[in-house]
Amino acid sequence: MPMRIAVTGSTGLIGTALVRSLRSDGHEVVRLVRRPARAGDEVEWDPHRQYVDVGGLVGCEGVVHLAGAGIGARRWNDAYRKEIRDSRVLGTAAIAEAVASLDAPPRVLISGSAVGFYGDTGDRAVDESAPPGDGFLPKLVVEWEEAAAPAEEAGIRTAFARTGLVVARKGGAWGRMFPIFKAGVGGQLGNGRQYWSYISLHDEVAALRHILDTESLSGPVNLTAPHPVTNREVTEAMGRALRRPAFFAVPAPLLRVVLGELAEDVLSSQRVLPNRLLESDFSFAFPGIDEAIRAALR
Repeated sequence: MPMRIAVTGSTGLIGTALVRSLRSDGHEVVRLVRRPARAGDEVEWDPHRQYVDVGGLVGCEGVVHLAGAGIGARRWNDAYRKEIRDSRVLGTAAIAEAVASLDAPPRVLISGSAVGFYGDTGDRAVDESAPPGDGFLPKLVVEWEEAAAPAEEAGIRTAFARTGLVVARKGGAWGRMFPIFKAGVGGQLGNGRQYWSYISLHDEVAALRHILDTESLSGPVNLTAPHPVTNREVTEAMGRALRRPAFFAVPAPLLRVVLGELAEDVLSSQRVLPNRLLESDFSFAFPGIDEAIRAALR
């Protein structure tokens, strides 16, 4: 049955694909934009002022909140760390308070989150029951998720989509990798033994829609493929898919010079399992790394 669904971050990699998917199935999508609304499907909001035109959310059965400054968009410094934090924590608080204020609130809020919650897990596999790790990103994700408390307190089913690395040809971290590997200069990062928890863009969108429709899913839900792989395995799979050599390696000290503090996130290992998705009968279309990369190239 068609629903009215609000989406923030609708021009980003995931948001664009989600809006297209929902509309193709006949759902009405309203997009929250950070300027005065210019079209009938737009609703104005300002995460830094914590303002939302709540009138535009009336009648929405679901809200998917994906907006936030890119983690890897630029080298981290104090100012950009603050921008990353504020865009997520203030934005989530604004959305949560807006939906909680409605006389007839939506039945579900999906708030974007990240596997950065778990920190560096090494070879240890973790699921949604694991505690937060240490460092900037785990602390950020804890604050980010806590900011949705007004929605939870209002009785709205609230789920946190802890997303891994999205495999897509354009956009996100993977989109920056494809041209490098196509040029034949791709390779492993550091020692290559760190685990990368990935998900194809197709499965990311399907998982978000699964959460929208599955009443039993609330709280943290890992959006990652069921078999995390090491950076070395990613490198080999990219070489196979693009039929290019992938023997270059970027040593950890050089990464730290080029990326600064962000290098620690690139070099950390996160072996994250999507147990709650699997337990709720979600089926991955592209569960393996080779399949996910081929799907992105198509």
